[in-house]
Amino acid sequence: MIIDTNVHLSRWPFRRLPDDEPAALAARLRRHGVIEAWAGSFDGIFHKDVGAVNARLAEECALHGRGLLVPFGTVNPMLPDWREDLRRCREVHHMPGIRVYPNYHGYTFDDPKFTELLRAASDCGLIIQLVVQMEDDRMQHPLMRIPPVDLAPLPKLTQTHPKLRLMLLNGFRSLNGGAVKTLVNAPGVSFEFAMLDGIGGVGDAVEAVSANRVLFGSHAPFYYFESALLKLKEAGLPKEVADRICQANARELMPR
Repeated sequence: MIIDTNVHLSRWPFRRLPDDEPAALAARLRRHGVIEAWAGSFDGIFHKDVGAVNARLAEECALHGRGLLVPFGTVNPMLPDWREDLRRCREVHHMPGIRVYPNYHGYTFDDPKFTELLRAASDCGLIIQLVVQMEDDRMQHPLMRIPPVDLAPLPKLTQTHPKLRLMLLNGFRSLNGGAVKTLVNAPGVSFEFAMLDGIGGVGDAVEAVSANRVLFGSHAPFYYFESALLKLKEAGLPKEVADRICQANARELMPR
């Protein structure tokens, strides 16, 4: 049984994706034994009316997910109503966490608004999923070149927020990256493996950051869900480690 911590609903604006209808995505996830999928919205990346995006996301998860799809709303601290968006995520839609996209929304970790968002979300007990990148640089539209988020300042920032529950999505593009290595000892930070490349990637991730901090993530429907399953299978991990990655770590991270 799997908890997938990294899926999106709605449409990617640059090409159609398989299973980019919520019902189709939910059906595929169920076929592969997913019991819960933490879902953001592609619309949250590009739309300015984030409140409407989050309302649609909550409605679609309830309509098509039936307990499977768990909504994670978008909060953009560069928008004037981000505090109200955060409040609605928690109090109206009862979301367990939020997603932030610093590179698409145009801010860095030293922006005071982002620091305030971290503090506010942490005080509310919300999981913060920080999306490091959405796609391979080689696949980006020539008029939409978005580099990955610079993670170098993040370890220092996490030390000032002891209650932080921060999860990096698509941050494991390569374990050779110095930015990921600096986060190994950062408190309150966990990872998923959707963008891991190379043979033995999941096993290397477990060795680098410990089995307690690696969670299952597919990046569906942007990536084929089955690729995440193959990465996990290829790693040949002991059952207790695989079970921790597939479900236990997510259960421990989820607010009660």
